[in-house]
Order: sequence, then structure tokens, then C-alpha cells
Amino acid sequence: MLILARILCLVGGYCFGLIQTSYIYGKLHGIDIRQHGSGNAGTTNALRVLGKKAGIVVFLGDLIKSVAACTLTHIIMNILGVDNVYLYVIYAAAGVVLGHNFPFYMQFKGGKGIAATSGIAIGLLDWRIALVELVLFVLCVAITKYVSVGSICLVIGLLVSYTIFVYTGSFNFVSDSKKLESCIVLALIAILGIIRHSANIKRLINGTENKLSLGKKSEAA
Repeated sequence: MLILARILCLVGGYCFGLIQTSYIYGKLHGIDIRQHGSGNAGTTNALRVLGKKAGIVVFLGDLIKSVAACTLTHIIMNILGVDNVYLYVIYAAAGVVLGHNFPFYMQFKGGKGIAATSGIAIGLLDWRIALVELVLFVLCVAITKYVSVGSICLVIGLLVSYTIFVYTGSFNFVSDSKKLESCIVLALIAILGIIRHSANIKRLINGTENKLSLGKKSEAA
């Protein structure tokens, strides 16, 4: 039964992840975002191709779908009286990221899942993790001017902060094995986020990665 609950959370999260904000926004403005800039259906590409308003809308859309999936899972599991609620929240979050990155109706060509991953920090309903991730991302981008560096630091920071809070008793877990399982699932999300930035990492090493610019729209990414 609990295995089925994991599957349902994963599938439910995937359905939330299928709401592709950048793709929808691009279509409303007459373009397929995947055919412009970096070809990535995410916040940074929308910002560079369509401008600041698009970047904000896409980021909030992808953030909210993750928060909604996590929060809904939290509420439902609490109503059902299920133990180790945060484990199922993490499974739902994993589903959102998978749905965002690999939407079946877009030939599995989605985004990199960073906005969706950042939504997990809010969806865990612990302001401390949300604050840590916000400060970490802003500082990394402000210092380096690279969104990719901020994104990679964000997914790693989320994993580290979540693990610390889990093992210091901030989250209510009845089973130690479920603590470890939730951390492993979140680690897989973090690893996926890093893998999705493999091209960015290569450009960072080669010194050819584009820095963040809030000026004019650009086809570069």
C-alpha cells in the first residue's frame, strides 16, 4: 500500500510538472521557446529570448506548480494520517521535476527543473530552507553573474540543508529508513539538476558561458 502511495505521489507530481509555463507563454507570443536561444524550455531562456516579464512569469509558474504539488501532498497525507509525510512530499517533488524536464507531449524536451526544484524549498513548509535557498541562489548569481552557477548551488544547497534538518529532528519522521530514503530521492533530483547543466558546466570550464544580462532580449543562452 505504501509503495502504491509513492507511485501515486510520483505520478501526481509528474502531472503538475507537465504545466510548461515557458512553452505556453511562448506560444501565446507566437513562438516555440524550444526553437530559440538555448532551446531550453525554462526561465533563463525565456528571460533572454522574451524579456524580463517573461522570465518572471515563467519562474513563478514553474515555482508555483512545485509548491502546489508538495503542499497538496502534505495536506492529503496528514488528513489520511500517514506517517513520514515528508517522504511522500519528496516523491511528489521528484515527479514535478521529471514532468517539467521530460514532458511526454513535448517529445520529453522540457526545461532543467531549477525553478521547479526551488519550489520544493517552499513546498516543504519550512521557512528556514526557503530562506537558505533564496540567499544562496541570489548570492551565487550576484557574485558570479552566472545563473547556471546559482542553479547548481541551489540544488546542492537544498539537498544539504534538507539532510541537516531531517537528521536534526526538524521534520517529523517515525522511521530512520524513511529519512534516508527521502534524502536519497532528493539527492537524485539534485544529480539530475546538475546533469541537465552539463553543457553549462563545460562552458564555465571553457570560459564561454554567458553571464546574466537584464538588458535587451537576446537569442543567446
